Amino acid sequence: MDTTQPTRPDENFDLMRNDALLRWQRALGIAPGEGLGVGRRAIFFALFSWLPLAVWAAVNHRLLDAASGEPLLVHYGIHVRCLVAIPLFILAEGMAAPIVRRIVRQFRTAGIVPDTQQEAFRAALCATASLRDASLPWVAIVGLALAWSLGGPGGDPHEMSWAESGGDVGFGGWWFLVVARPIFIVLALGWLWRIALLIVLFRKISRLELSLVPTHPDRHGGLGFVHKLPSALFLVTLAVSAVLASRWMHDVIFHGLSLTVFKLPLIVFVVLWSALLLLPLLVLAPRIAALKRQALLDYGALVGSHGRLVHQRWILGGTVAENALLDAPELGPVADIAATYELVEKISPLPVGKSTLGAIVVPMALLMLFVAAQQIPLRDMLLKLLKTLA
Repeated sequence: MDTTQPTRPDENFDLMRNDALLRWQRALGIAPGEGLGVGRRAIFFALFSWLPLAVWAAVNHRLLDAASGEPLLVHYGIHVRCLVAIPLFILAEGMAAPIVRRIVRQFRTAGIVPDTQQEAFRAALCATASLRDASLPWVAIVGLALAWSLGGPGGDPHEMSWAESGGDVGFGGWWFLVVARPIFIVLALGWLWRIALLIVLFRKISRLELSLVPTHPDRHGGLGFVHKLPSALFLVTLAVSAVLASRWMHDVIFHGLSLTVFKLPLIVFVVLWSALLLLPLLVLAPRIAALKRQALLDYGALVGSHGRLVHQRWILGGTVAENALLDAPELGPVADIAATYELVEKISPLPVGKSTLGAIVVPMALLMLFVAAQQIPLRDMLLKLLKTLA
């Protein structure tokens, strides 16, 4: 007799299980019928996007030959897109899936979603899964990627100088414009869509009647486990940062641009990308803030009642009738109940910790150091860093 329990809808929830992009890759035999197959897909798309244009450039003496202008080899942005960013975007699926799955499951196992809200919780998951599996968003993404690559804001005439000859860019250039760059843009926009799905999901969950705990030591009412969400997108951040760093490194080395030119773009990128990754957590902030406001009133009244009884008995020397509030072991002495109120005071509406910020900032900083190293000797950078920390 089969005693296997049916799988609950949320136990295996992730962002990629049956989305249109994965279905299309399965239909073409690129992805396996079961699972994500991120390793083989990462290798396939890296070689598929980069190898034809590299071979064409080599055959036409434009891979290493500087006589044709800047050869393909020195256009770091192209190589990083194909050989670094595209594989990282795909490998990120394998990293994000289990982390998102654990976070979603934790809403149930931690008791955040009470029994009375289980059906509403499953409905939120099903609604988000329906959006995830829809084909229309991915059709729009592919169309936008092609338009962007062929003439939109993603176009950079200088980046195609290695392929130009007599006003034409040749096969290698067209392969980059029609195949390699659109693959990169589709994967990048695809992750923006998945982040939007997380925002939708967390927004739906925040509207449920959640069982939050004001005195929870995580200082977020028990929602501290969502700290890990940005770490699910670590490889995505690394991929985007690598592309920016590679483009800027080319401009520093071959066009003599100063690092100060990239100061404002870097600040804008860090601020906007960080805000984007934190948005799914921000939608929970109003709920936690409301919890804190009410808890301050409730626990303030509790501490006040307890304190008046203690004052009546031990300061005024009056007789206090038997009162459960004074004898409750879970409240303890005055110091303990005051500590409980302090926990409530320390509630932070934004469920963000050091690990959250680290998962966002570290991959950005690591790659930008390579750009800075082109003008500032590594030894000087390390000394300045140590002086700053000292």
